Amino acid sequence: MGKRSAIFLSIALAVCLSVAGLSSSSFAKEVVYLSLADYTGPIAGLNVPGDMGLEDIIKETNAKGGVDGVKIKFIGIDTRYDVARAVSAYKRYRRTPRLLVVNSISTGIGKAVARLIERDKRLQIVPGDGEFQAHIQRTFIWGPAYQDAFAATLDWIMDDWKAKGNSGTPVVGYLSWDNPYGREHLRGGKEYAAKLGIKFLPPEFFPPGTLKHDVYLTRLAKAGANYIHAGGVDPTPTNVIRDAYALGLTKNIQMTCDYWGPTALGIGVHAKALEGTVITSFYQRGDESKNNPFVANLWKKYRGSAKFNEVYGMGMSWGMTYVAGLKVALKAVGYDKLTPDDMYKAYQKLAGFDKHGIQGACAYSPTSRRGSLEVKIYRVKGGKSVPITGWRKAPDAVSLHKF
Repeated sequence: MGKRSAIFLSIALAVCLSVAGLSSSSFAKEVVYLSLADYTGPIAGLNVPGDMGLEDIIKETNAKGGVDGVKIKFIGIDTRYDVARAVSAYKRYRRTPRLLVVNSISTGIGKAVARLIERDKRLQIVPGDGEFQAHIQRTFIWGPAYQDAFAATLDWIMDDWKAKGNSGTPVVGYLSWDNPYGREHLRGGKEYAAKLGIKFLPPEFFPPGTLKHDVYLTRLAKAGANYIHAGGVDPTPTNVIRDAYALGLTKNIQMTCDYWGPTALGIGVHAKALEGTVITSFYQRGDESKNNPFVANLWKKYRGSAKFNEVYGMGMSWGMTYVAGLKVALKAVGYDKLTPDDMYKAYQKLAGFDKHGIQGACAYSPTSRRGSLEVKIYRVKGGKSVPITGWRKAPDAVSLHKF
């Protein structure tokens, strides 16, 4: 663990220094992307490679002359996953000329910054809060909403239950962080479980940073769970399943995860404990991501032999979307008249934009804040994330909840 921590911290430091260097540059014509990020907190293990992919798309775009001669400046701020720090950072940078997009790295941060985004007539992107689909605002989500993905997981659970020859319906447990992200899946997800006739156990919540999860897992197991959905951002779900494995629960209980379930970060350390874990994802994982030519070429060019994490590709998707939106906005009004509101209008015209297979086609429109509509189911096999389904449209669970 010491060696892995040292490697990660060196990568995080490299990203922070890289971001700082890029932020200090100045171009004759430039626009700005602000990342309210987490480089040293609980989700740094995934946010660092995500912002690497984003940064590299920006580097590549600028190296080719930018977008119609307009170059992009990336500002990354380490909020440590703290809402107050993030709001303070946004207030500090909100008057930056031509700051067009803000990436708020957590559900809690996105909710807190949303009212300021509305006031400033700007746009932000957030991980997966379905509330922004239920009530259309200037906040867009990265892929399908969390509750949509959880509903897709429940569909897979039903299929798996029947494929094993079981009658009736399964009992499903849920445990995740005690924060807005951890609870968001259930705002529509619980209603979808009821629609399928699934017995859904009282959910278990724990604070981010919790080191052991035995008590929560044991309660769900004693309640008869056939499946347990482990939330949190890797390495948290890895640690939850590690604990379940140590308790002997994974012999009879199928573990599932969402977008932030085990990546190369967790699988590389606890492959044996994670064997058989099922992950629902809106972006390519494992070797599928690593071998995607578009991803692989950019990684090789800018990162070389560093340890690859599939969230890098997802970060590339953020950057590609920004570039696509900028093209639309510049075509509409030109650089001199460009405002954040023009980028907001442009994002609503990106439906169908291709993401090079990293995720499904963009679904942004005047009536959609979902970054895409499709998910893919993966299973951990032999220390790798292996797809067990193709891309398939996630159910609309957002509409089932009264926000």
